[in-house]
Amino acid sequence: MTAMLHALDLGDLRRLTPIDPHFGGGRGKPVDRHYIERFLADHAADIRGRVLEVAEDHYTWRYGGNRVEKSDVIHADPGNPRATVVADLADAAEIPNDSFDCFICTQTLTYIYDVASAVETIHRILKPGGVLLATVPGISQISPYDRDRWGEYWRFTTQSLRRLLAESFKPENITVEAHGNVLASTAFLQGLAVEDLRHDELDHHDQRYEMLITGRAVKPR
Repeated sequence: MTAMLHALDLGDLRRLTPIDPHFGGGRGKPVDRHYIERFLADHAADIRGRVLEVAEDHYTWRYGGNRVEKSDVIHADPGNPRATVVADLADAAEIPNDSFDCFICTQTLTYIYDVASAVETIHRILKPGGVLLATVPGISQISPYDRDRWGEYWRFTTQSLRRLLAESFKPENITVEAHGNVLASTAFLQGLAVEDLRHDELDHHDQRYEMLITGRAVKPR
């Protein structure tokens, strides 16, 4: 016998366009930032010495503070006024080996087609003992702004990010974790914000819904 379906009131979610088309930024803090910022706060001690961050240095100073001796910003766009290093991570021969103590790489690898070469570059430019703090999307909408400028190629799982990092870093020096659940994922896709959810809803983990994935990798001394 076929089970009877209970009627659902989808309310504001019965729609063909998101509530906010800008990842929730028009309502408050995007849901993925909750996990990104908690990850960086948990590993703030790694953000020290000479630090490289993609596109801007906001997280460098927010979480590194007086542990940071020098901040650099890498970006592929020479028009970015904050960039001190203009380079493509997939082929950045102009960056010397063993240059940085920490590389903050949030939501970037998804836009690099040759992502394995990008991780090789990151490993090369980190000093011995240097740390990569990376975040990547698992469940996410497309960003037309980024897609149209440099392409949007990948979504990740914990398994794919772990294998990717292990091609350059030693497996025992890698920690990869997933964050999210069905509610957080739905909220993110709809463009809801952190302020729309409770903390217990955000922090509940369901391994079936890898909304955001974080990776920490250390270059051996």
